[in-house]
Amino acid sequence: MKVSGESLVRIENLSFAYDSRPVLQGINMEIHRGKVVAIMGGSGCGKTTLLRLIGGQIRPTQGAVRIEGQAVHELDQDGLYQLRRRMGMLFQFGALFTDMSVFDNVAFQMREHTDLPEDLIRDLVLMKLHAVGLRGAHGLMPSELSGGMARRVALARAIALDPMIMMYDEPFAGLDPISLGVVGQLIRKLNDALGACSIVVTHDVQESLHIVDYIYFVSEGVIVAEGTPDEIRASSDPWVHQFVWAEADGPVPFHYPAGAYRDEILRPSNVKLGGAHV
Repeated sequence: MKVSGESLVRIENLSFAYDSRPVLQGINMEIHRGKVVAIMGGSGCGKTTLLRLIGGQIRPTQGAVRIEGQAVHELDQDGLYQLRRRMGMLFQFGALFTDMSVFDNVAFQMREHTDLPEDLIRDLVLMKLHAVGLRGAHGLMPSELSGGMARRVALARAIALDPMIMMYDEPFAGLDPISLGVVGQLIRKLNDALGACSIVVTHDVQESLHIVDYIYFVSEGVIVAEGTPDEIRASSDPWVHQFVWAEADGPVPFHYPAGAYRDEILRPSNVKLGGAHV
């Protein structure tokens, strides 16, 4: 990844397996301060597992995730707790506390991790909500919010402590085009304002290509392609081309493996298919 700026997150020869089932194999990534990086790939390829490894929820089978040079898996409980105070996480569909108001959702981290007085917390919460356009909704409950509003409140909560690393797990899932565009622009603008780095796990190729600086494509646990948005759009790699342009057939086939269609059509009617006579 050829970009300027300080390397904040470095992933080195990372592998992970659940018991004997490999999920990630030999992953290498570098994410610089001030940059927005997307991790893309099909369902089940290991994208969310990567976020869990960066956050220290699970430990690698091999290799390391290093944040500012420190291996995450070597931290003790207190060290990991301190590191997570400097991370923000936007969960898929927001994951707001349903019994707390919008205001209290955003204030939660400030009350949990700081000794700030309530009058200062009030000012900071309103500032974060203003940044996502929802200062006027501070008294609402999550059940009163639209899907796009809930995602923006979750984003305000994620940036409550001005994190150095922001992680987004499918931030565009289930959003209408207007909300999707708003959330996409907020990810970019907030990252630039905070001087942080952002890691976006997403399937939404076209929106991501407008806001990210670099993309990694993961397939079957390995990085199969990487590059800037312009490089990805122009890629001649069949797998990347199919994914970016949403083609039905290609390296990921449309048809499930089967015998010759003509042979099955001409097969005698008393031959079983799928366990039944046809």
